[in-house]
Amino acid sequence: MIIFQNVSKNYNHNSVALDKVSFKIQPNEFVTFVGRSGAGKSTVVKLLIGEEKPSKGQIFFGAYEVNKLKPSELPEFRRHIGVIFQDFRLLSKKNAFENVAFALEVEGRFQKEINELVPQVLDMVGLKEKMFNYPTELSGGEKQRVAIARAMINQPDVLIADEPTGNLDPFNTWEVIKLLKKINELGSTVILATHDKEIVNTLGERVVTLENGQVVKDEAHGRFLID
Repeated sequence: MIIFQNVSKNYNHNSVALDKVSFKIQPNEFVTFVGRSGAGKSTVVKLLIGEEKPSKGQIFFGAYEVNKLKPSELPEFRRHIGVIFQDFRLLSKKNAFENVAFALEVEGRFQKEINELVPQVLDMVGLKEKMFNYPTELSGGEKQRVAIARAMINQPDVLIADEPTGNLDPFNTWEVIKLLKKINELGSTVILATHDKEIVNTLGERVVTLENGQVVKDEAHGRFLID
């Protein structure tokens, strides 16, 4: 489904974010990218969603060659991907229902369909009772679950979680990880970028380790082994 082929990303002569990175991700895989801060995890995410272009190499996502997409082609391409960020990125003046519905509204979906789908997804993440609460009325864990519901609402082929538990306490961290596992079991490919050793070692899924912009390990049932 996803192929990075000799991908390099340079921000200037002195800043190499990725250096000849290659890997493949199959449909319905759960893959964790690990590495120290600055190792290249977030750069992989930005390149995959077309937010940035590689300096060299090719990136394939199904039938798309991501590095060759025009700006006008990106919205359609991104419908295949849901993204969850560390800082939630919720709209403060919209309640939980409206934050999730917004992803459907920009696609021009009918209100009847929105009214049916949004409560279903909020129920899946355990927030049906708080669908009319605003972000200021939600805990950090609840905000992240709204963000997950928003990322899931279009039933993406791939869900990318970029340090999704960085601002959460241990209890909410594991609630989010359980949700990501559930989403994977329902058929979506999940890509998790994290530096949380306990999460990685408990999951026992495929682990791709980045160091100084290079893939130094890629193990089917990996562990977090950075010193």
